[in-house]
Amino acid sequence: MSLLEVWQAAASSPFQPAVGKDSQLSLGLLLLLIGLVLTGLFGLNRSPLSIPLFGIPASLAFGFGAVYAICGFGVYV
Repeated sequence: MSLLEVWQAAASSPFQPAVGKDSQLSLGLLLLLIGLVLTGLFGLNRSPLSIPLFGIPASLAFGFGAVYAICGFGVYV
């Protein structure tokens, strides 16, 4: 398949993001709130079991929440 054929095939199916522009801000702020709650729970219960239960989900929620909130405010990264 040539590059021109790939280009023309891609033109018929435009990119659809997983999260629309209208809901990025609300999803980002919700993830940041979830990350804040999980961080508080992690700080209150320091045990080896709390790392996979609270620590990892909190860091993921903060990471994705920050990106979605930044994009929702109109600063594209």
